[in-house]
Amino acid sequence: MFPIRDHNPSRRTPYVTRTLIGLNVLVFLLYYPGMENDYQLAVFWQQWALIPENVANGAHTYTVLTSMFLHGGWMHLAGNMLFLWIFGDNMEDSFGHLPFLGFYLACGIAADVIQVASNPHSMVPVVGASGAIAGVLGGYVLLFPKARVDVIFIFIIFFKIFTLRAWIVLGVWFAMQFYSGLGASATEGGVAYWAHTGGFIAGVLLTFPYWQKQGGAAFWRKTHGHPPHEPTPVPTRITPIPVVRRRRRRR
Repeated sequence: MFPIRDHNPSRRTPYVTRTLIGLNVLVFLLYYPGMENDYQLAVFWQQWALIPENVANGAHTYTVLTSMFLHGGWMHLAGNMLFLWIFGDNMEDSFGHLPFLGFYLACGIAADVIQVASNPHSMVPVVGASGAIAGVLGGYVLLFPKARVDVIFIFIIFFKIFTLRAWIVLGVWFAMQFYSGLGASATEGGVAYWAHTGGFIAGVLLTFPYWQKQGGAAFWRKTHGHPPHEPTPVPTRITPIPVVRRRRRRR
């Protein structure tokens, strides 16, 4: 079950969100050819990925930034960019372009720091934009808790699209990350749960002053928990397939 779109496109062109998506894709394409060579990939991760023990010892501290633009595979990249595409534009619309960029990077750095603190002796490379994007989710749910988000539920060969409130979708996502972090090692299954959890909390905290400046609870009452413009209707059906009726043969 994962979100595929919201009903609230931004009022302004989200230049920073699009640039971040493009940069993530470009960086991945640059090193993707070397991913089939295990030794070459290990050397690359050692240099540019976040390795908690190195950072905890004061080495390669720049990787708290560079690791945000690295991904472990196509699905990792696609999933992160989908979340950034859905939720990033409204946050950029609210903060403005450059402040949103600073917010995104700050959330990513905070996520990496918390990931290091969760297991400072780990030598497992940590890569991905998900910590920074988790911050975007945290800020989004604070500002627009009642925004409508379309979620696709897949069960084996069946799927259905539901429209849910943002606080439900993102609240469940956060609860899953936190619960998984409590019951797993720092990067069990290749997922840095504490980076996700930390990034989400950082996003809420960094958005809180803006929310207060807008009036706090009064802002919610004014906007009804939605982005401050009319939502765009989104069809709940994916490209309909016409029904072809079987014709009876005449004898």
